[in-house]
Amino acid sequence: MTLACSPAEKYTEPAASEAIVSFTPGNLAALIIAASFSAGLNTYATLLTLGLAAHTRWVQLPPGLEVVGNWWVIGVCSVLFLAEFIADKVPTLDVAWNALHTVVRIPVAALLAYRATEHLTPPMQIAAIAAGAAIAALAHTSKTALRVAVTPSPEPFSNIALSSTEDVAAVGLTWLATSHPWLSASIVLVLLGIALFAIRWVIRLFRRAFRSGVAALPQPPMP
Repeated sequence: MTLACSPAEKYTEPAASEAIVSFTPGNLAALIIAASFSAGLNTYATLLTLGLAAHTRWVQLPPGLEVVGNWWVIGVCSVLFLAEFIADKVPTLDVAWNALHTVVRIPVAALLAYRATEHLTPPMQIAAIAAGAAIAALAHTSKTALRVAVTPSPEPFSNIALSSTEDVAAVGLTWLATSHPWLSASIVLVLLGIALFAIRWVIRLFRRAFRSGVAALPQPPMP
């Protein structure tokens, strides 16, 4: 195994797969963008995907991230992913679950960025941590906002559809980032634009509902 000591170095390890990618600083930035967005959607799916990719030698992750390939990490993430898979599809419970995970998804994304950039200079590492946290925060906020918007619906199918789409996106983007980091990052940049639009749409929706509720209140009689 070859460990990278400077941003200019690449580190790869032979494996059965032909999809091994060299994580140069550019590829590393793309990986952080994709993994941070995925962590904002589903942290456990992201960690589990990275862990399985590392353990099966599909990819050699940056040295700081190799710990996710440990069977203990994979096992714990598998259990937590199953818990989220169920909780995130139950109306009302999904809102509480997502609110609780505000203190999980964003810090984990920042930690992933920190561990992935251990071999880079401090300014580059700080920038990576800030970017990872910001991207995860945007993904998490848009996910939670959409969930709050659809929860009042009497049918459960919209919650299930949203949650399933997020699960697939988290796994798919993370897996794609291990072999085609720039493609995955490009998709994430488009999704970030959609996430911003979704947040604005939900805010306007609730403002409209609030104004309608205020207008429906009985008005005091004119003197």
